[in-house]
Formats: sequence, C-alpha cells, structure tokens
Amino acid sequence: MKKLPGNPFILALTARNLTVAIHQHSAYQIVLSNDEPFDSTIDGQFHKAINGFLIKPQVTHLCVAENGTLNVLNIEPYSSVGLELSNCFEGDRGYVVFNSRAEVRQFFQLETNSFEISTIINALLSKVATTSYDERVTKMVDYIRTNYFERDISPQTFTDLVFLSPSRLASLFKEQTGSSLSKYLLWTRLRQAIYITLSEKDRGLTDIAYDTGFYDLPQFNKYMHEMFGMPPIALKHNSDLIQVY
Repeated sequence: MKKLPGNPFILALTARNLTVAIHQHSAYQIVLSNDEPFDSTIDGQFHKAINGFLIKPQVTHLCVAENGTLNVLNIEPYSSVGLELSNCFEGDRGYVVFNSRAEVRQFFQLETNSFEISTIINALLSKVATTSYDERVTKMVDYIRTNYFERDISPQTFTDLVFLSPSRLASLFKEQTGSSLSKYLLWTRLRQAIYITLSEKDRGLTDIAYDTGFYDLPQFNKYMHEMFGMPPIALKHNSDLIQVY
C-alpha cells in the first residue's frame, strides 16, 4: 500500500475550474485562490469575487470558480492545527472571508504572494506549539499510518501495543494530539482513500474502500460525505482536480 505523505491531519487539494453545490462537512476548511477571485455562498451569505475563506465544521457553503485554480485544505477538527483554527473566529460567526490577497497574507502572516499549499501548511504549523510526543503516542500513530487498512483494529490492539489500559491510552492520545484514536484512524483511512481515488483513477471505488479499511462502499460513502461533504464518486469523476497532497 502507498503511504500518504504530508501532515497526518491535513488533506490538501489543488483544483481548477471547480464548482461545487452547497454542502457541509466535519473538517475545518481553507479555500484560497491561486489566481482569479471566485464567488461563494457561506452560511446563506453570498460573497462575490473573494480570494478565499476559512470555515468551521458543519457550516454550509458552495464555491463557483469557473476561471481559476483553488487550493483547498481540509483540517481534522480535533488535531492541534484544528484546535488552533478554532480561535480564529469572531463571536458566533462560523467563517472568515478574505476579500483580497492582502487579507490572506495578513491572516497567515505571509511574506510572499505565493499561496501554494506548502506555504499555507507551514504557516499553519508555525502557529501551533511544538509538542514532544510521548513515545507511546508516536508508536500508536506509526501503527495506524502503517496498518490503517486492517479492519480488525480495536482498542485492544493499542492496549497490546503500548501496554496501557484502554482508558489511559485514549486519554494520553487525546491529550497530546487533540484527537481521539478512533477519529484519527477514520481520518487516516479517508485521507488514504481520497489519495488513491485521485491518483489511481483506474481503480474501482469498492476496491479502494476495501483496501483502506472500510467494510464496503456504502460505509466509505457515509464517512466521506460526513467528513468532506461529497461522495467519493464526485471526486473520481471530477477531471478538474489536478493535484492531491
């Protein structure tokens, strides 16, 4: 199996001429224009010719970018990066709109006009305090990233791995990562499934679902829609998606 590169809590895509219907998902999402401004409706409010936005999980939105390229970053909400983003909103508002490129640079404290995904990810990570992970947490993360496709992973799996009780290891993992073990396992499976869907378009979705730890395609569809607001078939047949990180 291919090992997914990059930060384990971030799924990033570059898309050209992307138009998506109104939806919501369980991740924080950052959408930034690489070139042309785009239109978006967020939480019922129309925003014309914007350069990007940041939204909380479960906020309804749509994008219309018919003549440009967008960088789209989805961040696992209970990760350290997601928890840092939770502090970026005013009052009860569930989104931040960037009306100009200058606003993007100011928000992410960028010294460049480049909004490449690697630049934005580095800016996000710079805001998060560096954590020295307990070796047992590192061992659990490494196990998940190596064995995510195994369908029999359970709390007992990790109890046997690090010799802690289920309650203690769950507490330790969440304390250090911000995420529960089950959410991190699901996030890893989804990221890998999306990566394969976009990089190996000749593969069938049922085959991909099975090879990334889901029991069947309906289960993959369910979690994909809950986390990212679209079924995997929408990604597979969208030829405008040009890169996945």
